[in-house]
Amino acid sequence: MKKIWLLLLFPFMCFSQAMLDDVQTLFEKKQFIKAETQIINYLKENPNHLKAIELLGDAYGHQKKWDGAIDAYKKLVVAKPNTANYHYKYGGVLGMKALQNKLKAIGLIGDIKKAFTKAAELDENHIETRWALVELYMQLPGVFGGSKAKSLTYAQELEGLSKVDGYLAKGYINEYDDEPELAEKYYKMAIQEGGSLTCFNKLTSFYVSKNQPNKAIENIEEAHKKHHRNALHYQIGKVAAEYNVKLKKGEQCLHVYLKNYSLEDGVPKAWAHYRLAQIHAHQNNKETALKYIDLAIAQLPKIKPFKAEKEKILNL
Repeated sequence: MKKIWLLLLFPFMCFSQAMLDDVQTLFEKKQFIKAETQIINYLKENPNHLKAIELLGDAYGHQKKWDGAIDAYKKLVVAKPNTANYHYKYGGVLGMKALQNKLKAIGLIGDIKKAFTKAAELDENHIETRWALVELYMQLPGVFGGSKAKSLTYAQELEGLSKVDGYLAKGYINEYDDEPELAEKYYKMAIQEGGSLTCFNKLTSFYVSKNQPNKAIENIEEAHKKHHRNALHYQIGKVAAEYNVKLKKGEQCLHVYLKNYSLEDGVPKAWAHYRLAQIHAHQNNKETALKYIDLAIAQLPKIKPFKAEKEKILNL
């Protein structure tokens, strides 16, 4: 009888896995509407399939359909109240809903904290939840329970799980709390400990936010020595163009970026041409600046900053 039952179950299992694989492929292609439709059709026949419900919540989340995502993840929390990741996802979309609608945010804060705290209690190794709590307690006003001390408590828990995450969290807390020297210290510690591109990017963003473009460029150059990513050439050119510093270096890096460009670099060529136009505008090279801004507009004609930059160049 057991073998017969397994034979009957096997086609369903194959179909279920095929559906999951198809949805994952659609996610990778960013075809979230198609994924949503496919999951909904599947759930009509299998309304209690938890993985399908989770994927539906994910599909809604990718489309910023927060109410749909909240409903999906709430079903998971009710069905499996001891699964940390369900509480984490539920708290996350509640948070996004709160950001979207500030009038409703006050009423959601309690549920958001409850969901994230529950996830942290259920899984002492859940890094994402602790990051969410670090940010939540830093961003909440004190009257609604915001607390640097609580944020630091979760940052310390992060450090116990991953030194890099702990250092990054402490960097974030001190940056948010306007303690730039401490923030810089912890971001540098994260680079020394882990050295990932994410660590370098955090420090670069910090320098940019503090209006320290030269330090930002130096940090990007250090990142390139370790990671050899072509996209970093664009980042140097961007900082140079935006802050009118190290223009020769910025121009050289942008030309390298264009020469070695691939889709994996992320930023379209048009933006590199735009930065080159900015650099030449800073140098009052009107003709060359117009050449590059026209290239940018031809490639991406609907981008407003490109058109605004052309007007500035024409007025040189």
